[in-house]
Amino acid sequence: MVAFFVLVTPLPFNIRRRLLHFISTSDLIARTQYTLKIVFVFILILFIDSVNRVYRVQQDVSATSASGTVITTGTDRTEIQARKFYSQRNMYLCGFTLFLSVILNRTYVLLVELLAAEDKIVAMKAGAEMATANSKVISLKDEEIDRLRAELESKETELKSKETDLETLKKQCEGLSAEYKRLGDQINAKEALGEITSKKDL
Repeated sequence: MVAFFVLVTPLPFNIRRRLLHFISTSDLIARTQYTLKIVFVFILILFIDSVNRVYRVQQDVSATSASGTVITTGTDRTEIQARKFYSQRNMYLCGFTLFLSVILNRTYVLLVELLAAEDKIVAMKAGAEMATANSKVISLKDEEIDRLRAELESKETELKSKETDLETLKKQCEGLSAEYKRLGDQINAKEALGEITSKKDL
């Protein structure tokens, strides 16, 4: 009854988990459980014996009443009543003890399963929170990727405009160098003919 009371006492989750972990892993508790199993086997034998005694006492009473003999002395009646009482008492005590052992074992198993289910729920909640955090991180990364993509596109358009400006400058440079060469050739031709005598003629 004390063990049953300890198991069904409403304790906080962490304390209950530590208690059940201690019960399931302790060597002392394991030896105690083994000893209790042996004791309960003996109690089962006593229960069967007490049921047998109750049946025998009932048969004796029914045989006495069927034979028509009347119990005249008080000691005979008291003896039969005492035998009946002791055998019924032993039957009830052994039966309730066995029933309590079954309830205790089943309660312990159910509590272990309940704690395992609560651990799974906690793990699933943590996993859901992690998945939510991961989805937020992924959405932030997607936003960052979109921003960087927009920056890259703007840089590409800027680079294209600079390339067109560079091409324009190259064409202008080529035109100027061609004009410079043409003018240089004209000046050389005029010098060769002696048309230019001073810088003023240029």
